[in-house]
Amino acid sequence: MSIRTIKQGIQPDAKARASAQVRDTVQNLLERIENEGDSVVRELSQQFDGYAPEAFRLSDDEIQAAIDAVPEDELASIRFTIEQVQTFARAQREGLRDVEVETLPGVTLGHKNIPIDSVGCYIPGGRYPMVASAIMSVGTAKVAGVPRVIACTPPKDGKPYPATVATMALAGADEIYVLGGIQAVGAMAIGTESIDPVNFIVGPGNAFVAEAKRQLFGRVGIDLLAGPTEVLVVADDTADTEMVVTDLLGQAEHGVNSPAVLLTTSERIVSEVDAEIERQLGVLATAEVAGEAWRNYGQVILCDTEQELLDEANRIASEHVEILTRDPNVFLDGMRNYGSLFLGPETNVAYGDKAIGTNHILPTDGVARYTGGLWVGKFMKTVTYQRCTEEASVIVGRHCAKICEIEGFAGHGRQATLRVERYGSDAP
Repeated sequence: MSIRTIKQGIQPDAKARASAQVRDTVQNLLERIENEGDSVVRELSQQFDGYAPEAFRLSDDEIQAAIDAVPEDELASIRFTIEQVQTFARAQREGLRDVEVETLPGVTLGHKNIPIDSVGCYIPGGRYPMVASAIMSVGTAKVAGVPRVIACTPPKDGKPYPATVATMALAGADEIYVLGGIQAVGAMAIGTESIDPVNFIVGPGNAFVAEAKRQLFGRVGIDLLAGPTEVLVVADDTADTEMVVTDLLGQAEHGVNSPAVLLTTSERIVSEVDAEIERQLGVLATAEVAGEAWRNYGQVILCDTEQELLDEANRIASEHVEILTRDPNVFLDGMRNYGSLFLGPETNVAYGDKAIGTNHILPTDGVARYTGGLWVGKFMKTVTYQRCTEEASVIVGRHCAKICEIEGFAGHGRQATLRVERYGSDAP
């Protein structure tokens, strides 16, 4: 096996130092939100976003004004994407069955899929107002049947961004707040005088948002740790270098710490990639961000065989994996660790991020090794129940009492033997 790293991204120790700084900042601000409530939320919003209105929650009139401010062609694309995402989410929901089975005569076991009572959705803004994230989170939660879905997004240029607000509303949000960053995630999870807390937090975001979710997990549920976005482009000698680079830079533009990795068996592409990167950065409107991300976080890895590509892709466990190879089905069959898979040159990561219907809130930083991305099932609890006839209770009770005796649980054992005594054949 011969896997060579041609270009190395940021070193692990530098990444760890940055993570420690983020962790300390988030911990301090969450403690302040816990202790000071709305006042510190307002202070932080003014400090980071230059925005401190009388109320962060938008009224029905303000929401309608935002919808009215969005051009009709933009609303048409927003509605199209809502329909694609919710159609797929409904299909996923239909695959979740309630179960009831008689495991022994008289023993009935079952499970039910129950929507979470309340969910908070974080929709990133800042450099890019990510209207699609509102659809992925709010729209999917409503398909799941969540009764209360609240949504937070930061202001843009000191005021609500109409397209994001409109998308939140059209996707079904019950409450809309113009609030960003740690203060938004903290307020939704902890609660303040003006924001009732939720049971579950979802949504992508920067390193601070991801760390806030990590620290709040347990107090609330979270979808996953969706930090800075990642892309892995897997290419063989059939791939086109222009397309490879377009798709790498297309994700790198998210932020200066967005990893973009080229994994290839093609020495031709390796020899062409630097020049093509420079050419495209010369015309790309977001070149300042994408270029810095590529310089610091970009990687090029050269393999000898298709099997090495597959093994290395599974090791990397990237958020987005784009397959530009002779037979993409090899990777559909063989990939185990990824957030979402994009098969062939006809699709791309932008389709998944924006409009095709799969969810773009996906695992980053290697957590695809143990979890998938956001889907309708994340908004539901699968809970169990049981019932017995008297005859069945005696059968189960005898075995239960024996297990309790082995383990030394006298109180548990008495629960079992009481039923045996009450319902057994020699019971009075």
